[in-house]
This record gives sequence, structure tokens and C-alpha cells, in this order.
Amino acid sequence: MLPTTRVEPFAAKLHFIPRSLRPVQAALVNSQRDYFSHAPGWVLLTTTGRRTGLPRETLLPCVRSDNQIYLISTYGWQSDWIRNLRKNPKVKVTCNGVVVPGHAKMIEKLDDKIRIVNKHPFVPFAPFELVHAVALTAAMRPLLMGFLRGWVASRPVVAVRI
Repeated sequence: MLPTTRVEPFAAKLHFIPRSLRPVQAALVNSQRDYFSHAPGWVLLTTTGRRTGLPRETLLPCVRSDNQIYLISTYGWQSDWIRNLRKNPKVKVTCNGVVVPGHAKMIEKLDDKIRIVNKHPFVPFAPFELVHAVALTAAMRPLLMGFLRGWVASRPVVAVRI
């Protein structure tokens, strides 16, 4: 059961938008699958639908570290992929063109989430190499880090062990 004191990000109120655009996003991802499966700082996460039991694929920003992938939900706890993971943490991750099985774990403590983004900053803005290169420069990194610390305050961070 979810704690009643959990604060959702403003974006959670807008979750109806990506839900209504799901067929468009699926078509875009399928038409550009090779690009998105190799996009820097992004993965295709396949979860099991909590009601249907069917595979559900989502394009997500991430950072990769050794045998871990860290993901953050834009829409907080309202994201379907987060709700699916709460029921079944077994996932498949497509990154660098390879599909690998994984096990997801929710990171909810703020100190742990901040430690993760401090150690493993990522760029959630767009799956383009140029955007990542600019955001991770010495000049932009402090702004990115300030943004990420605020971003994770009201959102779950997910660690996927692959």
C-alpha cells in the first residue's frame, strides 16, 4: 500500500497525456527501434502488465553503471511502468541493441536517490547524443545536478540489476 504522505510531482497530473498518446509513441518507437535501442542515456524497458500480464514496453531515460541501470519516472508513482514494477519486478531491458533480463528495485529514500544522481548523473531531456554531450559539460553539469536533485525529490528512482 502506498503511504498517504507521498508527494507526487506536478507531471503526475498530466499523466493522461502520454496515456492518450500511447499508440503514437509505440508506432514511433517501433519505426525507429534501432535508433532508440542504441540512444545514449535511454533504454527500452519491458515490464509485465499488472492486469493483463502482457509485455509493456516503455522508452525511458537512464544512466548505466556496471550491472545496474538507473531509471527515474517523469510521472512519479502514476506511471504505468512503475505500477507494473510494483506488482512484478522482473523486466527486460533493451540497450545498445541487446535485450537482457533484469530485476527492478524501487529506491524511495531521498538520501539514496540524491546519492545515486550525484554519482551517476543522467540527461532526461532527449535521446540525442548532442544533448547529452552539452548537458554533461563542465559548464552545464552544475545546472544539471541541481535539476536532478530536485527532480528525484518527488519521484521514484528504479535500480535495475542486469
